[in-house]
Amino acid sequence: MINGALRETLSKLVAASSNDREAFLAELVKMPSDNPPGDCAPFAAHTAILLEGMGFTVERHAVPETDARANGMISATNLIVRHRFGPGPTIALNAHGDVVGPGGGWSVDPYGATVKDGWMYGRGAAVSKSDIATYAFALKALIESRAKLAGTIEIHITMDEEAGGDIGPRWLIAQGLTKPDYAICAGFSYSVVAAHNGCLHLEVTVQGKSAHAADPSSGVDALAGAVSILNALYRLREDYGRHPSNVVGIGTPNLNIGLISGGINTNVVPDSVRFTLDRRIVPEEDPAQVEADLRLAIEQAATPGIQIAIRRILLARPLTSTPTQAPLLAAVQTAAREVFGEDIPALGVPLYTDARHYAEAGIPVVLYGAGPRTILEANAHRADERLPLTDLHRATEVVAIAVADLLQAAS
Repeated sequence: MINGALRETLSKLVAASSNDREAFLAELVKMPSDNPPGDCAPFAAHTAILLEGMGFTVERHAVPETDARANGMISATNLIVRHRFGPGPTIALNAHGDVVGPGGGWSVDPYGATVKDGWMYGRGAAVSKSDIATYAFALKALIESRAKLAGTIEIHITMDEEAGGDIGPRWLIAQGLTKPDYAICAGFSYSVVAAHNGCLHLEVTVQGKSAHAADPSSGVDALAGAVSILNALYRLREDYGRHPSNVVGIGTPNLNIGLISGGINTNVVPDSVRFTLDRRIVPEEDPAQVEADLRLAIEQAATPGIQIAIRRILLARPLTSTPTQAPLLAAVQTAAREVFGEDIPALGVPLYTDARHYAEAGIPVVLYGAGPRTILEANAHRADERLPLTDLHRATEVVAIAVADLLQAAS
């Protein structure tokens, strides 16, 4: 653990910048970056200017338009801030600037950064614009502390987490723009996340044959065929509930049918129905086997005369706990215990994140950042998304202390 003098210095520096940090986060929330549609280059430009106003040198790495379009986005520019304290390992701090659309039901302006009773409301306030602020001000405090650390801190601000992360962290690593030794990714502040689910998205097209509704037997009803398949999938979902993961916080495998479309007109037997499914994959499962089993179940449920086409849209592998995470877990949990005055557990979460891209590149990674105790408390991806500002400040202090501990230990 870092010495008491540095610990006190960091605490004072983080406290002194609290108003600036809140104003910084408010500026991020006020700048829309909804994905879809995913036109996120303007938000990146705005964020870069704010970071440069803090004294950082900001690298702008524009993703080629063809790559962005192939990923379902309009534009994306990833940002990197680097600060080298001395020879030693590199720690990347990653947060994403893109957010889901606000939807309806808000009691305040979703881009207003309204503060009520100590909570900031707005899309991205918790997921994960708060951690752009957390990481930036943690690095600022470390620089201002003049701590003698051995290593480099990088801040990676990426723009496509809501679209899968392929042109975010994965792209930065594949382009050779970064090769950190450790990574901390955006998360919630009351636990350190060491594992998370994977996710498989499949698009299923059920093809039949149209006919006049006056003589439906002369056609092949694609909707009836789809119903047979959907019933088989929902039976599978019931079975998943009997097989919980051993990782605390993960729960069970799950399946959701999120979109469905088809048919020609009310008086026509539907010739084609298309639906998409979301299958959450727990860390103990093999993603390839999960996909193979689903494809087989869909094909076996097809009724006579029906043709099936299955297209994979997304495969995100689970993040699994590994011994290489130990230094990160120890540093963050120790710092969090000091700041929060309670033991902070290492858990799994049932969603999937960009952290997996670092893990797949062989980089030890955990999730930690600002946010309430649960996704529901944060209203994440729902109306009135919110963040308690005290947690923004405490998470900043935790990250600063933990990173100082990691780089000091390497000196």
